Amino acid sequence: MRATVIHAPRDIRVEERDTPVLIDPTDAVVKVTASCVCGSDLWPYRGVRGTEQAHTIGHEFVGVVESVGADVADLAAGDFVIAPFTTNDGTCQACAHGMTSGCEHSSIFGGTTDAYGHPIGGAQSEYVRVPDAAATLVKVPGPVDDDLVPSLLTLSDVFSTGHHAAVSAEVGPGKTVVVVGDGAVGLSAVLAASRLGAERIIAMSRHADRQALAREFGATDVVETRGEEGIAAVRELLGGELADCALEAVGTAESMDQALRVVRPGGNVGYVGVPAGDPELPMPFLFAKNITVGGGMAPARAYIEELLPDVLSRTIEPGKVFDLELPLDQAAEAYAAMDERRAIKVLLRP
Repeated sequence: MRATVIHAPRDIRVEERDTPVLIDPTDAVVKVTASCVCGSDLWPYRGVRGTEQAHTIGHEFVGVVESVGADVADLAAGDFVIAPFTTNDGTCQACAHGMTSGCEHSSIFGGTTDAYGHPIGGAQSEYVRVPDAAATLVKVPGPVDDDLVPSLLTLSDVFSTGHHAAVSAEVGPGKTVVVVGDGAVGLSAVLAASRLGAERIIAMSRHADRQALAREFGATDVVETRGEEGIAAVRELLGGELADCALEAVGTAESMDQALRVVRPGGNVGYVGVPAGDPELPMPFLFAKNITVGGGMAPARAYIEELLPDVLSRTIEPGKVFDLELPLDQAAEAYAAMDERRAIKVLLRP
């Protein structure tokens, strides 16, 4: 099969790899219908994170079950499924509390081995083996319209992650919200905040195309400035006040600092940006302002069943974050387009 492989910074290749097979009786093999490039994939692409050896990459996909192990119940060949970006066993303490991304046997697609020591492939491929398939995969009632595929794909990570930011920041009816970051996760966070009933949503963005999509997703205002100017702009929009909630969707020290300082005393910050550059929390500031910080790696599996009905009914269309679609063979161009900000998020079709 064909699979996307990262060899070194800015060295993405589509190569022939062995098609995965069932290893454990709890596995499934899925034929990929669509995958995509995540903003976090850009960290190794840019060299911010090292690549010690060439490996397949990608962790977001939807597809059709090709085969299942003997112990996999409620899934069968031909089922259309959403794969959250982390696997989970469904039995540990973390899973019992809905924190599936913290599962004791969690694996991330695109790593080197799964939690059981077996090779695990990346999602930007033609086929993927899924450990703990019964607990991990979510079956979508068929038939699935092709135009729904992009939005279904966002549930594997990006929209579920934006939703996690909003939930972690306690967004709800009547709340004022600032979203820091205008990538696909930030835009998803705007949509999530709107879905949860926020009264005022301020998107911090300097890019006209992203501002337009943010407004379509429910942003009431846009702030183009950063730092102290950005804080002042938020205050001006909110009648001299700061926001109830901030959603951090970048992962840098600067973005976290911005999120913390646009929130009122006693407010909440939900962070989901994959950390880069080791952002640190200013504990004296948090102590003085009583700001609550929550978030982290989204438990996508725990959210999919909640969000899926709104996607199937087309109440929301999070798939609009994909502004470029390419064949799998052009994966290198997909990375370049996102790295150079020529695309918000790229969908790949095998």
